[in-house]
Amino acid sequence: AGTLSIRDNGIGMTREEAIAHLGTIAKSGTKEFVSRLSGDAAKDSALIGQFGVGFYSAFIVASKVEVVSRKAGVPATAGVRWTSSADGEYTVETIEHAPRGTTVILHLKDDAKEYLDTWRLRSLVRRYSDHLAFPVHMPRTGEASLDYEVVNQAKALWTRPRTGISDEEYQEFYRHITHDSEAPLAWSHNKVEGKREYTSLLYIPARAPFDLWQRDAARGLKLHVKRVFIMDDAEQFLPLYLRFIKGVVDSSDLPLNVSREMLQNDPEVEAMKSALTRRALDMVAKLAKEEPEKYAKFWKEFGQVLKEGVAEDYANRDKLLPLLRFASTHEATDEDK
Repeated sequence: AGTLSIRDNGIGMTREEAIAHLGTIAKSGTKEFVSRLSGDAAKDSALIGQFGVGFYSAFIVASKVEVVSRKAGVPATAGVRWTSSADGEYTVETIEHAPRGTTVILHLKDDAKEYLDTWRLRSLVRRYSDHLAFPVHMPRTGEASLDYEVVNQAKALWTRPRTGISDEEYQEFYRHITHDSEAPLAWSHNKVEGKREYTSLLYIPARAPFDLWQRDAARGLKLHVKRVFIMDDAEQFLPLYLRFIKGVVDSSDLPLNVSREMLQNDPEVEAMKSALTRRALDMVAKLAKEEPEKYAKFWKEFGQVLKEGVAEDYANRDKLLPLLRFASTHEATDEDK
């Protein structure tokens, strides 16, 4: 049929709500719902999609969109079907036997049929929704079937308490986000609360990438906002001389529709960059102090890059200088060590 259906069994919509929320561009029901919450309820809500225009992106790939919905708690005969072809008009009709919740049916354009491919859909779900708290199910066969499987992890490791995460889990997550076969040398997991709220999980790889000396190569942390994946290489959160650091930063304050241009001019991002830089240098310093053999391996791979920071980052020069190592004819004594 050339259609892609996305279905949930949530609270659904009445006819009036479909007209109000779908018939008005940038009308966000989620944002309206969150605004009525207060205290811990607002803080703990795990809702997404608060910028209101996400639904209309469906018309980029669909020539027609149908939304079938039934409000929870109302009779099955009180369902609603909202239909539009992005021509400035829409139709609404009452239907019977509508399941509870909402189904969005995309009638895909000819040049968007790639989104009917099972592998393509799974890769998109895993890329952008792997760490949402909600499981995403797909038919195992890729066709209409009752045999469904969860295709995203539906959990974000960095949101769990550090005391409940094993070294093996940290290492496995590192391999998941970097596709590196070697275990990392060290990692730092930190949650910041207060004026700004974000969680970071930083890793030091065991080996330098092939493009380490290409200063304009893609680099940076994986940026999430409320566990929603936003971008792969957010270079705005660490200075250039720490381009070898891998990891994740998940902000509760940035908007979901944040762009690279917005990150470059955001004072909150600058404050986060300063804090994350100190966190990364503390991780390197801890490695040098507690595991000198590993630090020697680190220095061999990344020492020359770290030296760039002495010239480029005056604010952290005092942190960087004790980390530097130089070849010497002097043999270290126990006192030197």
